[in-house]
Amino acid sequence: MKEILYKSTRSKEGTLKASEAILKGLADDGGLFVPLEIPKLDVSVEELSKMTYQQVAYEVMKLYFTDFTEGELKYCINNAYDSKFDTEEIAPLAEVQGTYYLELFHGKTIAFKDMALSILPYLLTTSAKKNNVKNEIVILTATSGDTGKAAMAGFADVPGTRIIVFYPDGGVSPIQEKQMVTQKGDNTYVVAIKGNFDQAQSGVKAIFGDKELAAEMDKRGYQFSSANSINIGRLVPQVAYYVYAYAKLYAEGKLAKDQKMNVVVPTGNFGNILAAYYAKNMGLPIAKLICASNENKVLFDFFKTGEYDKNREFILTTSPSMDILISSNLERLIYKIAGNDADKNNELMNSLKVNGKYDITDDMKKQLDDFYGNYASEEETAETIRDTYDKTGYIMDTHTSVAASVYKKYKAETNDDTVTVIASTASPFKFTRSVMVAIDPKYDSMGDFELVDELSKIGNVKVPNAIEEIRNAEVRHNNLVEVDGMKDIVKKFLD
Repeated sequence: MKEILYKSTRSKEGTLKASEAILKGLADDGGLFVPLEIPKLDVSVEELSKMTYQQVAYEVMKLYFTDFTEGELKYCINNAYDSKFDTEEIAPLAEVQGTYYLELFHGKTIAFKDMALSILPYLLTTSAKKNNVKNEIVILTATSGDTGKAAMAGFADVPGTRIIVFYPDGGVSPIQEKQMVTQKGDNTYVVAIKGNFDQAQSGVKAIFGDKELAAEMDKRGYQFSSANSINIGRLVPQVAYYVYAYAKLYAEGKLAKDQKMNVVVPTGNFGNILAAYYAKNMGLPIAKLICASNENKVLFDFFKTGEYDKNREFILTTSPSMDILISSNLERLIYKIAGNDADKNNELMNSLKVNGKYDITDDMKKQLDDFYGNYASEEETAETIRDTYDKTGYIMDTHTSVAASVYKKYKAETNDDTVTVIASTASPFKFTRSVMVAIDPKYDSMGDFELVDELSKIGNVKVPNAIEEIRNAEVRHNNLVEVDGMKDIVKKFLD
């Protein structure tokens, strides 16, 4: 099997093995690690269609993580995708009105982030052993709601690691916040910041880029790494579920051999749809990649005009995990459509830093034909939840509804009847108030946990363990800092 090496999107020199890229998280020059080439799937869809989720994940990940032995990789996969998930198939498909919802929320924290963050601790600790790392690994992460809890659940009490999560105060749902502040584990730390997600993410990136701090931490036996989707160890596991979805539809006779499918992804940080793009580039028969935004529609505008412009009002919506104006993972796509040209990518990323925007060339724009972008307003998001429930009894969360709303627009524009998979990224129980009020405004008078029980009743679905365990859990984390206090609190935690 061909060895796949990684390099930064911002430099021409230097390559790393997969385990080294996973350990670093972010490149020293601020760039993201990308494979020198995207490997091709080397098993047929017939073979994949007979496999479990774990087996499909292995067939995908072995192509990217080529310095892991078969035993190491299977250890990581089998420990990640086990009884933590409440369905045996890990990522089931639900058929609703002729469209397939890939339910990525059956893990420990009921959001799609579990799909990658269940395996990342194993990938990281295995990488540390492979590279004789003696330092304790400190995971630093900014979250718009879901990554934080999923990362903490994954890393809680994992020997040789600590995890510090920053989230925007008032910028996540009440359930998301309760999940984070009640997190157990002596190595977990949670901090609310007086700012939005973009400021939290920029603050984390600044800490990663602080060479003096890195030297000081190294002396004290620590090194930083990331659990955000900027870490290639987060992105690659996400590729697996698109391959699995295709294989499953093929197994069920919903897709013929080589027949294409469309994929609709609600996205803010661009990681989840980039994983689908990687799957397509591996040879998976994907036709359109439909990128769904909420009212923070920076990606929709980008696909429409070729200009990425974050200079706009930051809107707090009912789909908070997508309330993002700097889509970090888009840089990986930009680098690729620039012909893997680090200089060009640097020029654009510098323009984003200095002017808050950049324009891509016509040549680059032509390479985005695989993508379709649109957005859903708050009203459309609520209406799709209500309409789908009224007609089918199926209850989706707000982020999934953004995707379903955008898919409706795509179909109306194109009349494209290709078999379509919608990435269903969170359980409705994570956003109970927004979901229940969308179904009927009368629910707004209920308390958060009353709403949980009512949702369970009207949707005829069991309340997930992730919700039951926080009902009466004690608050263990109560930190609030200004944006410029992020570095100091990190140092305090590590004293």
